[in-house]
Amino acid sequence: MTTRQCSRLPLVGAALAIAFAFFGSAALAAMTDKQAVLEANTAFYAALNKMFIGESAPIEAVWSHGDDVLYMGPGGETHRGWSDIVQDWQRQAAMKLGGHVENTGVESIVGRDLAVVTNTEVGENTNANGVVAQVKIRATNVFRKEAGHWKMVVHHTDLLPYLAK
Repeated sequence: MTTRQCSRLPLVGAALAIAFAFFGSAALAAMTDKQAVLEANTAFYAALNKMFIGESAPIEAVWSHGDDVLYMGPGGETHRGWSDIVQDWQRQAAMKLGGHVENTGVESIVGRDLAVVTNTEVGENTNANGVVAQVKIRATNVFRKEAGHWKMVVHHTDLLPYLAK
């Protein structure tokens, strides 16, 4: 740690003390949880983009592995439970669709152990016929706090006609 960074520590501590006094511990924890949920949402989209190039491990890491998780993606299928969902993500990764999707217009509602994030997924992918296709769909992501970490438990999007079965 540099001297400059060390000199900032008292300021950070003072800011936290003021926030705690002004907002109270519940509000401060809620602000921290909101930031953590938004980071979990960002991690999901980074993992999704890795999945497009064939890597399924990052997407597997952001999801809860519970039997109650739900995935309703742009192909129109519904997957329930981790064992079903992970198989679908691995199948999609094997397709190596390429492309990139970003999340825009992010809105969130964060509770103590459950959070909902809505956003629009914008980008492009290559469809099964090798044609580059534009993506612009709405998504709802639900996260649950598990062992202190926010994990995805629901991902629901609009349909993409070129993926619909």
